[in-house]
Amino acid sequence: MAGRVAGRVAGTVAGMAGDDIGRIVVVGASLAGLRAAEKLRQEGFTGTITMIGDEPQEAYDRPPLSKQVLIGRVPPDSTALPWRCAVDAEWRLGTPATGLDLEGRKVRLADGEEVPFDRLLIATGTRARPWAKEVEAELDGVFVLRTSGDAAGLSRKLNAGPRRVLVVGAGFTGSEIASACRERGLEVTVVERGPAPLVGALGGVIGGVAAELQRAHGVDLRGGLTLTALEGDQAGRLRRAHLSDGGTVDADVAVIALGALRNTEWLAGSGLAAGPRGVACDAGCRAFDVNGLVTEDIFVAGDVARAPHPLFGYRFLSLEHWGNAVEQAEIAAHNMVSPGPRRRPHLWVPAFWSAQFGVNIKSVGVPPMGEELVVTQGALSEHRFVAVYGFQGRVIAAVGFDQGRWLEFYQGLIESAAPFPPEFATVDRPPDGRRPVPADFPDPSLPSHGPTVTVSGYAPNERRVTFTPARP
Repeated sequence: MAGRVAGRVAGTVAGMAGDDIGRIVVVGASLAGLRAAEKLRQEGFTGTITMIGDEPQEAYDRPPLSKQVLIGRVPPDSTALPWRCAVDAEWRLGTPATGLDLEGRKVRLADGEEVPFDRLLIATGTRARPWAKEVEAELDGVFVLRTSGDAAGLSRKLNAGPRRVLVVGAGFTGSEIASACRERGLEVTVVERGPAPLVGALGGVIGGVAAELQRAHGVDLRGGLTLTALEGDQAGRLRRAHLSDGGTVDADVAVIALGALRNTEWLAGSGLAAGPRGVACDAGCRAFDVNGLVTEDIFVAGDVARAPHPLFGYRFLSLEHWGNAVEQAEIAAHNMVSPGPRRRPHLWVPAFWSAQFGVNIKSVGVPPMGEELVVTQGALSEHRFVAVYGFQGRVIAAVGFDQGRWLEFYQGLIESAAPFPPEFATVDRPPDGRRPVPADFPDPSLPSHGPTVTVSGYAPNERRVTFTPARP
């Protein structure tokens, strides 16, 4: 890192709507934080940038951890993100932020130091949700997968050839881990609270296809169950898991893949609208305070952000997507150093991809908003298709299994609010028909694992809002 870190640079950005912005602090030194810092320099910012991160290493790419790293194609320490330009920042890595003084414009660090700022970007992302029973979570062989350290430890265990791997949670991360284990030839049991994999992200119809894929590749998939306890031997090594139906699974390795927690605890009492669903911000990435007022100096980007999207009824979306982190970080950086008339909204259309069990899965839009879906190309029975989701008579999302080349076309339908079901004669006439069916998403009030988009807020047409007064 020494060759990349050049210390402090003095100066300000000219023409800043009357403000002198000499100090920008970025809390969160991963993908969103790095891309924001690069964009600040590309926009001509010459003041100081301070990067604060809780991990000791520089920014690295997380998607390969559950894919190439676990199957042994890429070492865990070879996933560093490429740099687009020199950042010239002061790096405070391995020292997490513990508090924010909104009025004094200072970030408090775990070592007791306070870092002043003129503009602040919050890009603290998420962390893996651990197994709730701490003693059991400490057993040798119990893992989560979020960091490069997690991936390195899990890879070593898999290299040792465990008798069986238990994966708890069948969202995208859990399913990718199960796929990697099967590719290694390991026996795998997947336990999922919902009826099938991916139901929180793609609904029950597509979840049924995902279940067929897993079982066809030798996964012992158990839906409608939860983990109740992990049992170790006298040496503290995992040996057995207990399930909600009274059954047990003997396993040497258990990977807890129960979703993510947004890193907002350090903002408690700060006066920002921050909580378990993230930090609320406007479409220009400016954070809201607890009174619903937009701030001028605090910006948010990446997985930790909750922002309204005009394309989706102005509902607040929290997006755990690689592409969103990059795009939103760049928008936030631009707006941090631009006067009002030059600021831009973050209008990125959600999109993600996953590779598992020999299938490339791609999605665009917000599937969890879908009420119905229709197969427009291919067939579910062939595990090769495009399914389009509808919401209140318009196309809201699409997902493709080994049909990724079509997603740009469907993005156009989403952006133009095309009617649902779509009517066109230029693509396949699938053998299982084009009649819409319920998308079959789980009750949103019940926990589910692995959605890539969290939809919150309310729809304007519903005319409903819940007000909870602040406690004195």
